[in-house]
Amino acid sequence: MLMRIGGKETMGIEETWIEVKNPATSDLIDRVPAGTKEDVNCAVEAAEAASDAWAKKPMRERGMILFHAARLVRDQYKDLARLLTLEQGKPLKESTDEVRGFANILEFYAGISACQNGEAIRLGTAGDCIVIRQPLGVCGAIIPWNMPVLIMGWKTGPALLAGNTMVLKPASSTPLTNLRLGQILEEAGLPPGVLNIITGSGESAGTAMVKNPGIRKLSFTGDRETGSTIRALAGASAIDLTLELGGSDPMIVMPDAEIDKAVEGVLRARFYNAGQTCTAVKRLYIHEKIASVFINKLRQRVEALTVGNGLGSRIDIGPMNSAEQREKIVRRIEETRDNKEGTILTGGHSLKGTVYEKGYFYRPTLVTDVLPGSGLVTDEIFGPVLPVMTVPDLDTAIREANNSRFGLGASVWTKDLSTTKRVFNEVKAGIIWVNRHLSVPPEVPFGGINDSGIGRENGQHAPDSYSQTKTLYLGW
Repeated sequence: MLMRIGGKETMGIEETWIEVKNPATSDLIDRVPAGTKEDVNCAVEAAEAASDAWAKKPMRERGMILFHAARLVRDQYKDLARLLTLEQGKPLKESTDEVRGFANILEFYAGISACQNGEAIRLGTAGDCIVIRQPLGVCGAIIPWNMPVLIMGWKTGPALLAGNTMVLKPASSTPLTNLRLGQILEEAGLPPGVLNIITGSGESAGTAMVKNPGIRKLSFTGDRETGSTIRALAGASAIDLTLELGGSDPMIVMPDAEIDKAVEGVLRARFYNAGQTCTAVKRLYIHEKIASVFINKLRQRVEALTVGNGLGSRIDIGPMNSAEQREKIVRRIEETRDNKEGTILTGGHSLKGTVYEKGYFYRPTLVTDVLPGSGLVTDEIFGPVLPVMTVPDLDTAIREANNSRFGLGASVWTKDLSTTKRVFNEVKAGIIWVNRHLSVPPEVPFGGINDSGIGRENGQHAPDSYSQTKTLYLGW
């Protein structure tokens, strides 16, 4: 596939390429241009040229284009889901859910397009004010490889609805579905240049986006280290930023929880997408009264999970997205064994010696008896590994949950309202789930605190973050 600039496909100025491989087989499935600074400049120019006309279009008309695009996505969901599985690796069911989630996001923003109003301020004898919201202009978005379709929706939906144009850079390993969705948006009526998609590395195309003075706002989802670099680069140009930089979400299970429901919650919230999800459960704290029963049930369910090619039937967990990502998990488990930081209860190995040895697979892994200070709990483990800790009471659970530099999400599993209130008030995170984890529908504001980032995505006020106020003061 080729990049899209100004409504046209282009192979880029330097005509060099990036290979896109199937993580289940290591086979080449396509290649995309390695975009450069010059390509980014061309995309920004195309976005600037389309900006005024798009901003002048009534918001409801912009919303109808998003709605039409959502219908086209739903019509083509099977092909889109298969393409996503081929490049990302996740099971076909998860890809289908993600593609439908993208359509759901566009429908949500189309649905609120008639409700984005300004305000009138009565000042008595001093006059009156009318406050409206105007688009920022050209916005940038850098998309990660773990949830490329859903996060494209999170960023493009509110930005385009608010009247901005956009330059979007997918991850190098998962650009194909993003490029196809860009085509679909244009087929739905999005004018040329409103959405431009640049493929390429973060070092080249991504850095060029951050430094380009034509981009007024940048939304980035990715790792903490890259986010820190972007924040430093953006400071010189005073570019507005939204950063979602991952998390180390704790899950607390209290004695009154429905154990079977909580076990199923762990399975989905930790091992969905092979554990490669920012809001996945990455630390599990179980009250000691139910720990033995809970861990035994969890182990049985984890060992029953089927690992394999995401295109196969009845596959629970696909491969990790790259050899690099799997190697990080391999090293972490080796360190855990060598340093005696915990007990590998189940899993802890790849699928060498099987029909899947060419892919980037890793067995879902549970680690118990985890030592305080272990990297399993201090770092974000982006893969199918879950450290399990036992706690004597809620005070300890809350203290350990807060013992992290991250603050994206957390959950508590309980029937007790006072427990819920304490966790909500005391655990430091951007979102607290009760008796569930991971779900982030488009209606719900999402984002973290501390090292998990700045700003919020989703929700009815998300278009506000892609706009600025302008005030008319009437002195009469």
